[in-house]
Amino acid sequence: MLLKILVDADVVPVKQEIFRVALRYGIKVTMVANSPVIMPQEDWLKSVIVSGRFDAADDWIVENVQKDDIVVTADIPLADRCLKKAARVLDYRGRIFTENSIGNLLATRDLMTHLRNIGVNTEGPKVFGKQDRSRFLQSLDTIVQSIRNGK
Repeated sequence: MLLKILVDADVVPVKQEIFRVALRYGIKVTMVANSPVIMPQEDWLKSVIVSGRFDAADDWIVENVQKDDIVVTADIPLADRCLKKAARVLDYRGRIFTENSIGNLLATRDLMTHLRNIGVNTEGPKVFGKQDRSRFLQSLDTIVQSIRNGK
């Protein structure tokens, strides 16, 4: 089975971690973004630049993702769309999205958006730190092993 990692790459703090895991396991990586992404020139690594509408990168990922591809994104609606295509999805902090968790995450996202729209001051995300990076590496490795083991 040929594993692929598709990255929603406009803002991704874990590029080096993705590259390290991909190199270790021989996985092809596609970085999808609205503007060029700085990355090494490798055969297993490619960049797709999309332009135009707001969700162009998301749409490209959904159109190209297949069962058991790994998608890295912090975008909850994109995660939902990829899960519906049987992809494995995790965010930059190592949270693995599942069919069981995505509904609550979408509802929370919608509620927070509504609160911000009516003027409620909501806190933004916590600062990204070493623990997040470590958790991401562990989660990505777990997903790769799970796919390789047919689970």
